[in-house]
Amino acid sequence: MEGRDLLGQAATGTGKTAAFALPVLQRLTAHRRDRPPVALVLVPTRELAVQVSEALHRYGKDLGARVLPVYGGAPIVRQLRSLESGVDVVVATPGRALDLLNRGSLQLGDVATVVLDEADEMLDMGFAEDLEAILDETPQDRQTVLFSATMPRRLDSLARRHLRDPVRITIAKEQTAAGEAPRVRQTAYVVPRAAKPAALGRILDIEAPTAALVFCRTREEVDSLTETLNGRGYRAEALHGGMSQEQRDRVMGRLRGGTADLLVATDVAARGLDIEQLTHVVNYDVPSAPESYVHRIGRVGRAGREGVAITLAEPREHRMLKTIERVAGNPISVQTVPTVADLRARKLDLTRGALRETLLGSDLDGFRVVVESLADEFDLMEVALAAVKLAHEAGGGGDDDEEIPQVTFRPDSGTRPGARGADGTPAAPGRGDRPVARRRGCSWGWAGRQGSARATWWARSPARPG
Repeated sequence: MEGRDLLGQAATGTGKTAAFALPVLQRLTAHRRDRPPVALVLVPTRELAVQVSEALHRYGKDLGARVLPVYGGAPIVRQLRSLESGVDVVVATPGRALDLLNRGSLQLGDVATVVLDEADEMLDMGFAEDLEAILDETPQDRQTVLFSATMPRRLDSLARRHLRDPVRITIAKEQTAAGEAPRVRQTAYVVPRAAKPAALGRILDIEAPTAALVFCRTREEVDSLTETLNGRGYRAEALHGGMSQEQRDRVMGRLRGGTADLLVATDVAARGLDIEQLTHVVNYDVPSAPESYVHRIGRVGRAGREGVAITLAEPREHRMLKTIERVAGNPISVQTVPTVADLRARKLDLTRGALRETLLGSDLDGFRVVVESLADEFDLMEVALAAVKLAHEAGGGGDDDEEIPQVTFRPDSGTRPGARGADGTPAAPGRGDRPVARRRGCSWGWAGRQGSARATWWARSPARPG
């Protein structure tokens, strides 16, 4: 409100949008009629642009605030027409904002406030040069506000160039009281790569989420996993950058409308999503950066809601998971994949819960004649057992007989020779303790493999002399 530049860091879902939107609107002249915008909000993705625009429009409704979301994939003609008629706040992705600047349609000479929302993600997505070009077109005396869930070092140079003596505000992560369960339960399952689709299905059966968001690394993996999950009876939808805006809007509509309960997405596509009914986030692969993990699990547990974060880790990814645990500041419980017996027990629990709910809340008198007629022929317990069996099978209670291999993390390479496990047996050797195999008198380690690969390439190279 004082007009100072600001670096703000807070976890996802704690109110960063309101923190910059309300001061922007407070300074706005009610029912303003000038055409150029007075505020520019830059965000990494289309979905976040829409979300921030909706918030600004809702907060500024009584002021007559004119808010325009600007992003690729939407008809540019409509955006050009809105800019021509006049706007107060533009919420844009960097690529489309730069396009409109180059066309001369987006005028930034009157901008008093520039907001960089999720700035670290924009840098990760390669928007650094676009951001520089856009900021160079804004007045020197503007207020610049930078918000992010994480503050990695690469943001420092951007802040030094474009923020003047910024105030730094960091909202510390809420600490869980002793003996109290965390709002976001974080769990990792150790799974061989080949068994990941089956393991994910088993875990989802056990957890029974209201709605879940599954993160994958690539578009191809998103499409493949979505097809697999639908083949196993789930209502899954894919979301990635290769889809048109119309397709993405349709997917989000199905998820919010309850006709889909699983969203399989890439990091970029899922950025900024706020799904009210979301209860679970799944990392199909261990994220390559701790910051990505923080952003992902921020999709659940928003505004004090409870949630579950699940990570499928391969045996070799122990060290990366430990790094994430340290950066995130919360313990990650490592568990083995549920067995067939666990699954059967869980499905019976769900059946029991459904029957209990029916007994407590429904009008059952219409079915009394059926039970009474059967009771003349069978024992009441047998009638009840048959009814439970039908309810169990109708609820998808068929058995899954596929046992998934139970594996554990490979030990760290720092295992000391002669070290023993908790049961007194010698500990398995780490990478540094493995015996080095010999081949034709040479050490067949990393260097040997590299040398062999170079020799093979040289032998096959068309540039080889002779």
